Amino acid sequence: MRIDVLTLFPRMFEGPMGESIIGKAREKQLLELNVSNFRDFSDNKHQTVDDYPYGGGAGMLLKVQPIYDNLKAIEEETNQQPKRVILLDPAGKPFNQKMAEEFSQEEHLVFICGHYEGYDERIRTMVTDEVSLGDYVLTGGELGAMVMIDATVRLLPDVLGNNLSAQTDSHSTGLLEHPQYTRPAIFNDMEVPAVLTNGNHKLIVEWQLKESLRRTFLRRPDMLESVEMTPEMLKLLEEIKQEEQK
Repeated sequence: MRIDVLTLFPRMFEGPMGESIIGKAREKQLLELNVSNFRDFSDNKHQTVDDYPYGGGAGMLLKVQPIYDNLKAIEEETNQQPKRVILLDPAGKPFNQKMAEEFSQEEHLVFICGHYEGYDERIRTMVTDEVSLGDYVLTGGELGAMVMIDATVRLLPDVLGNNLSAQTDSHSTGLLEHPQYTRPAIFNDMEVPAVLTNGNHKLIVEWQLKESLRRTFLRRPDMLESVEMTPEMLKLLEEIKQEEQK
């Protein structure tokens, strides 16, 4: 996968995007990450990238020309127009796991990180997606872009050591992930559930499903509305409700 990031602060990406899973993906050439400063594409001799809004208003807006020319330079380098150009915007669609899965199917992504009060509206004609990290405002789109890149890249084949890890993550299945344990079996009088140590795979799978349902029911009951429930899941959920009422 190739990812391009348009930003005014390219150095923000040097540390986070060079460490851990993302760093290893780049080392293995599973990810090509290019970060460009769209100030370099300004046609103004002072390299300004923002200006006052027509009609008045608070703050400054990012100008259309530098971002347009930066995108054109990427198109010329790759000899094709990127299929997904993502604008980081507090008014955009909230980012979620499903979106990360969609992005991971693309060969080329472009993220545009905003600053100041907002964008010249004509910038929106160049993008395919307007995405927000959540219902709050950051000083810029850089941190949001890093989160989205991380969530997307870890889904690429061979990026994680175990490809099943991504498939069983919280939100990937529609449920929160079940509790997990490792050695020692007893720590400070806290014991690993016996079902996980008895070697009965069928019982382990049933326990994991039930505890995923329990955690989702207790922490994010709203998620259950969009889960396609099997008869087994409905039965387990009813058991959970009765147990939690005691």
